[in-house]
Amino acid sequence: MDRQTDLLVVGAGIVGLAHALAAARRGLRVTVVDRDAQANGASVRNFGFVTVTGQQAGACWRRAIRSRDVWLEVAPQAGIDVVHRGLCVAARRPEAEAVLQAFAATGMAEGCRLLTPRQARECVPALREDALRAVLWSPHELRVESRDAIPRLAAWLEREHGVTIVRGAQVRAVALPEVDTTAGRWRAQAAIVCAGDDFLTLYPQRLAAFRLARCALQMMRLRPEAPVALGAAVMSDLGLVRYLGYAELEPAAALRRAIQAEEPEMLEHGVHLIAVQSADGTLVVGDSHHTADTPPPFGRDEVDALILREFDRVLAMPARRVVERWIGTYATAPDRLALTDAPADRVRVVVVTSGTGASTAFAIAEETIAALH
Repeated sequence: MDRQTDLLVVGAGIVGLAHALAAARRGLRVTVVDRDAQANGASVRNFGFVTVTGQQAGACWRRAIRSRDVWLEVAPQAGIDVVHRGLCVAARRPEAEAVLQAFAATGMAEGCRLLTPRQARECVPALREDALRAVLWSPHELRVESRDAIPRLAAWLEREHGVTIVRGAQVRAVALPEVDTTAGRWRAQAAIVCAGDDFLTLYPQRLAAFRLARCALQMMRLRPEAPVALGAAVMSDLGLVRYLGYAELEPAAALRRAIQAEEPEMLEHGVHLIAVQSADGTLVVGDSHHTADTPPPFGRDEVDALILREFDRVLAMPARRVVERWIGTYATAPDRLALTDAPADRVRVVVVTSGTGASTAFAIAEETIAALH
């Protein structure tokens, strides 16, 4: 017997769950089908860092603001802890300081402050004051523990919003009103495919037109020998040439040239620094970026060494050890940060192609559901 639902969502990562929430808030019956037994992909292999400051000006930045607000609404209801808030972007080079000054003059810097390194240590005591020129402080960011937050979000959607989540099942075809899966058939009025970096199972010819690839990143967890309170997320010069909200500013070109001249290996491996802290005192640190159709699953020690080199230049934490390493992958595209495609009436394919799912998915989902209804 076919099962009935108003909306069937393919994928229970943050993008799929965000669409389930947006639809449930409109009173729709929602079913989410995911091939894994538990959250296992990009949504849990990340920093849990909901980033506003530094997102590309325009739609991405606005989506990040809205998504951050939804996180703040949902987190206490779903039992998700906000581990810390805020962001310190530490500039080591004069060219990086110029980028921060240019950013501070934009409308996206509302609520942010430029601090001296000494002032910034009040927010992040572990900063290496002697090595820094200036620090941008943003109050807008928040950090959740992804490995806990995604399962808690899913459980809350089931408990409080009546969302049905079917795990361990593969969606094989969508031909509304029928959706065929390995766990049987559903009848649905609409479907949204949020399959992350799976480009071949559903609508492969449509997705091929977007020239999608996979970006692999190396990350690690550090345990300080002595307890240390990070206080906020930390980034550095390298992030200023990667995050488009900074990188598209005029002074960023000079910073990129300086990094290329001094440390071309950082740009070659797409290394930049993000450090966030977990409730147990460990730090999640990364990352690197290597793009391919099928990235190898093997991490490289030399890349971890580059990440740790930048970490040690910005943060004074000499007695730290790596206790965990992993590789994450996400979808990427050469010309967009996210895509929404309509392969059929009342069917949408939504892919975040910039590694910003945690930061923008809630807003993207609201836009998608509003357009369908």
